[in-house]
Amino acid sequence: MDAGALQLAAAAVAIVVVAALVCRWFLVACAVGVRKQRPRLPPGSTGLPLIGETLRLISAYKTPNPEPFIDERVARHGGVFTTHIFGERTVFSADPAFNRLLLAAEGRAVSCSYPSSITTLLGAHSLLLKRGTAHKRLHSLTLTRLGRPASQPLLAHIERLVLATMRQWEPTATVRLLDEAKKITFNLTVKQLVSIEPGPWTESLRREYVKLIDGFFSIPFPFASFLPFTTYGQALKSRKKVAGALREVIRKRMEERGEENGVKEEMDGKREKKDMVEELLEAEGGSFSEEEMVDFCLSLLVAGYETTSVLMTVAVKFLTETPAALAQLKEEHENMTKMKGENQPLEWVDYKSMTFTQSVINETLRVANIIGGVFRRANTDIHFKGYTIPKGCSILKAKLNIDEGRERKSGKIASSLLLFLCVYHL
Repeated sequence: MDAGALQLAAAAVAIVVVAALVCRWFLVACAVGVRKQRPRLPPGSTGLPLIGETLRLISAYKTPNPEPFIDERVARHGGVFTTHIFGERTVFSADPAFNRLLLAAEGRAVSCSYPSSITTLLGAHSLLLKRGTAHKRLHSLTLTRLGRPASQPLLAHIERLVLATMRQWEPTATVRLLDEAKKITFNLTVKQLVSIEPGPWTESLRREYVKLIDGFFSIPFPFASFLPFTTYGQALKSRKKVAGALREVIRKRMEERGEENGVKEEMDGKREKKDMVEELLEAEGGSFSEEEMVDFCLSLLVAGYETTSVLMTVAVKFLTETPAALAQLKEEHENMTKMKGENQPLEWVDYKSMTFTQSVINETLRVANIIGGVFRRANTDIHFKGYTIPKGCSILKAKLNIDEGRERKSGKIASSLLLFLCVYHL
């Protein structure tokens, strides 16, 4: 090989080496740039592919003490850590300072949000998913129907329902109080929504509803509707059945209104609506669609089922563990019975006059942390202690061991009423 060929080969090798070095430098620079641009998330673990740490979280929250799940990760990563639950990356907060920041930023930097697995089960028009004007519109309707505690028909129905349930208890049998409380709560809500008394229809609806609720805290496998053997697949199937049952009632009501249209218009303006479906049919000139009414009624079933029934059960537990308080409560109830006479229904003024009973309810609401956490979504990048929670990221704000009284004390009057009447008749 002559000198010219050697020089040409050497030049070619040099060009290749330089090109390789330039490419390597460029790739490194790009990688560094990406790392610089990528937000520094709180430390944590995303667990298994797709499943993440969902199974561990669900298992923990089904135990009497779910705090080890949080404590282990707080010890390892700090009060704010990253995990992967219910199908998406989530920043989990057990840090009081960060939780207060989120509370102060409500409606601006963060907004109420749920994982897609839950929103699918709730429905697109659920009260729990609406924002702004749409939420105010539905919230106003809810208060119109359920925010009238002094309504004597409501008081009478609650008392009748509680007594009917307790009469079914065998004197020598073991009663699972939480299960019975859930039945009472469910039947009361159904009565307020569609005016149907407890019976085979409501029990069938409740069985499907329980399966739907189980799906809220399960793994949302892809194509779950084709996997009925999974918890989430069963929940999707039950959601269709519950929605179908409510839709059938609403359609029947719409047909009845069409037949009676114009006959009682003057009287309808003066009388009280008998249930929530009637409120919806008449609200805003009947502008609510069938699907909106179905999702709205389903969301109201969800709203009070677990919270109210757990509060009732916890109140009985606390009283059982505090004999002095139980004795004082019984004394107040016995005095009320003597004053009212046997078999006389309670009125709103009676309920308000029993101050110790009200104190029991308030203390139960204060002490019983029945909501383990609340989901939020970042509307903008959130910076905290050197970390960045990017816009769109899911956030789970844990409420265990965190006393945020304003939220805990916001129990609805109807829930307190039901709790009171159950305690009163024990």
